[in-house]
Amino acid sequence: MRVITQRSQAASVKVDGVVISEISHGQVILLGIEEEDAQEDIDWLCRKLTNLRIFGDENGQMNLNAQQVKASFLVISQFTLYASTKKGNRPSYIKAARPEKAEPLYQQFMETLKEISGLEVFGGKFGADMKLQLINDGPVSIILDSKNKE
Repeated sequence: MRVITQRSQAASVKVDGVVISEISHGQVILLGIEEEDAQEDIDWLCRKLTNLRIFGDENGQMNLNAQQVKASFLVISQFTLYASTKKGNRPSYIKAARPEKAEPLYQQFMETLKEISGLEVFGGKFGADMKLQLINDGPVSIILDSKNKE
């Protein structure tokens, strides 16, 4: 599993012109899922995202985690995080999990994140053409991959 997490002041996702989810202060998580991913990957990433100290303390230093600032999460499924651009100019998505594998893992990821963090977790609509609006705070954007834990 691969994520890009972005600290946000505000974010929303629209499907067919209608806002389906929105957060204020928190993290927008773009989630890529590959065929080999399992609950172990979900657990590791959810713990990491919950405890990631990317929020400012009273001195403006990034010393606080999502729980300490009572942040929210907006999780968007994004298979394009597994794009391969080695050949030609058209990306290949062969490493991305098929929808029948990815959608249940996406749902499980959101449930696990809510359980581990104790915070509000919102999502997009799996497989839909979504429009994401984000006010990136900082900007702070961090890439995490459950296959690169070391």
